[in-house]
Amino acid sequence: MKLVFLGTGTSTGIPQIGCNCDVCKSTDQKDKRLRASVLFKIEDTQLLIDCGPDLRQQLLRTGTKNINAILITHEHYDHIGGLDDIRPLGETIVYAENRVLNSIKRNMPYAFDKNPYPGVPTIHLREIDENEFVVGNIVIKPVRVMHANLPILGFRIGKAAYLTDVKTISDESVEQLKGLDVLILNALRINQHIAHISLKEALSLAKTIGARETYFTHFSHDLGKHEDIQKILPDNIYLSYDNLEITI
Repeated sequence: MKLVFLGTGTSTGIPQIGCNCDVCKSTDQKDKRLRASVLFKIEDTQLLIDCGPDLRQQLLRTGTKNINAILITHEHYDHIGGLDDIRPLGETIVYAENRVLNSIKRNMPYAFDKNPYPGVPTIHLREIDENEFVVGNIVIKPVRVMHANLPILGFRIGKAAYLTDVKTISDESVEQLKGLDVLILNALRINQHIAHISLKEALSLAKTIGARETYFTHFSHDLGKHEDIQKILPDNIYLSYDNLEITI
């Protein structure tokens, strides 16, 4: 199983529009971050988790030509804003909670008309909850986390798990994440935030979950430069960056 980080930035991306901070002006390509999304490649199956407004650019630069399913963590625009860009890929199945599916239908009514006009994306919506579901022969376990007061989902696939926009997580959900080889977890910035865990909180949660390796993602420019932050992290914890590909 392989995983590609299509984007590792928060909702504003890096560089942020109108900002002249050292991170936004950095010439290091690892400090150039599109909105957060990952692509799992499992034999002949490709699973996309979240599809933000940079999806077209992300799929073009990775040469992605097909997606078997899209898993949506929640309905915020930086996680669903690129759905229209899947048009050239043919029919696509989207898995999300009912609340999120309703948000997609409100945002893209033209795609769900009884008589859609030619060329609109062909999207089949599949409702999920916290129970396991299967795509092809791949078992996917949704994991409940909280994004401030909004209940959202992370996903465990085998011995890998992807959690983004986490602020709090229950003991029950932590137990569902035991025995991981790879954990992908958000770490927004140094200072605390109302809806996302900080770097310190992410380090604590990563230690509690105890994956063999942890990759942080969903960064703000307020976190700092990639090179500087990576130097202070434990040996088994890494900052991800756009286009990073790992084997699990």
